[in-house]
Amino acid sequence: MFQLRCVSRSFDGKLALADLDLEIPAGRTTAVLGPSGCGKSTLLRLLIGLLESDRGEIRFDGVPVRAGDAPEQITQRRRMGYVIQDGGLFPHLDARGNVALLARHLGWDAARVETRIARLCELTHFPSDGLGRFPVQLSGGQRQRVGLMRALMLDPDVLLLDEPLGALDPMIRSELQEDLRRVFAALGKTVVLVTHDIGEAGYLADEIVLLRTGRIVQRGTLEALVRRPEDPFVSAFVNAQRSPLESLSAGAAAE
Repeated sequence: MFQLRCVSRSFDGKLALADLDLEIPAGRTTAVLGPSGCGKSTLLRLLIGLLESDRGEIRFDGVPVRAGDAPEQITQRRRMGYVIQDGGLFPHLDARGNVALLARHLGWDAARVETRIARLCELTHFPSDGLGRFPVQLSGGQRQRVGLMRALMLDPDVLLLDEPLGALDPMIRSELQEDLRRVFAALGKTVVLVTHDIGEAGYLADEIVLLRTGRIVQRGTLEALVRRPEDPFVSAFVNAQRSPLESLSAGAAAE
C-alpha cells in the first residue's frame, strides 16, 4: 500500500526522519511507536501529503505522494481518512456537520449523507441523539468518535490516526481501544496508528514500527520487541512502559 524509500525530513535544520525505508502492507494495522520527537507524526503527515519530504520517495499504490492541491493529489488524499488527537473538530459545526462536511462539499444528496451517518454511528457506538451537539458539548470520547466517523465518511482505503486516544482518561481510553480494534477488524482497511503507548500498539496493531530520532530501531510484533530486542533502546523503551500491576507482581515475586 505505502512504500517509502530513503525518506528524510528536517525542520529548521533539525532532522525529524532520516533515510527511512518502510513498506506498509494493505489490509493490516501498523503502529508507529516511539518517544516524543522521534518523527511519528511527521511520518503520518508525509503519508497523507500534508508535508513534502526533503529527500526520497513515498508511493501509495504505486503512485508518488506529493504535497499540494493539484486534482490528482486531492483525489489521492480522499482515499485516506485522517484522525488527530481530540478529533480536531470544527467548533462552529455540530457533530453531524463535522462528519458530513466533505461529503456535502462533494455533492452527496441528503438521503445518502444520512444513511452513511447512521451506519457510522452504529459502527462507532456514537449515540445518534448526540449528532446535534457541538464539540464543546461532547465528552472527549465522543469527540474522538466523531473524528473517526468524519475520517470514515467517504469510505477511504486507508485510515491514519495520530495519537487518537492520547488525551483521554484511562477508562475512556480502554473503551475506545476496544472499539477501534472492533472497527479495524470489521472494515479490514489499511490502518497506520501513531502512538507512544506500547500496550496500545500491541493491542491494536499487526506490526509495530519503533522509531528513535527519525530512524527505525526495530519492527515486528509486540512479542518480538519484548522477547527479542535488537537494540538496547528497545529494551529500555519496553521496560519504561511497564504497568503498575506488572511492577507490583514483579516485586511480590522477588519477595
